[in-house]
Amino acid sequence: MTAVRDIMDTRIPTVKPADSVETVVHLMSDQELPAIPVVNDGGRCVGIVTESDLVIGDDERDLRLPHMISLFGGVVFLEPLSRFEERLRKATAGDVEDMMTADPITVDADAHVRDAARLMVDKKHNRLPVVEHGRYVGLVSRAEVLETLAHL
Repeated sequence: MTAVRDIMDTRIPTVKPADSVETVVHLMSDQELPAIPVVNDGGRCVGIVTESDLVIGDDERDLRLPHMISLFGGVVFLEPLSRFEERLRKATAGDVEDMMTADPITVDADAHVRDAARLMVDKKHNRLPVVEHGRYVGLVSRAEVLETLAHL
């Protein structure tokens, strides 16, 4: 059995929730990383910052309010207000906690590589933080999983 621990990358740096967004940008740029796990003081993975968290797309650039209508004296939003709030939070982020995707999907270090593949497909993720006894120990990418599965 090939476990996730056999293919994970343990060299990926981590950041703390209170670190600046600038710190993440420099780490990702200097080390050419697509994602950086966010780890608290207890070693638990509490979030992840990916390239897509740092890029504001064209449709998000103006941060316009969702379309709404007035109905019976109240306001009804025609789009989820939570999406606007999330875009606004990330656009004005000063620290990692405001920028990160919180509570990321993780995979256990002892899980079979097939389990990691299934999680990646089901959740549409390209990489997963790897945990052991709840603590962050590495990161596994879709490419590493696919390469391993091809050789099983």
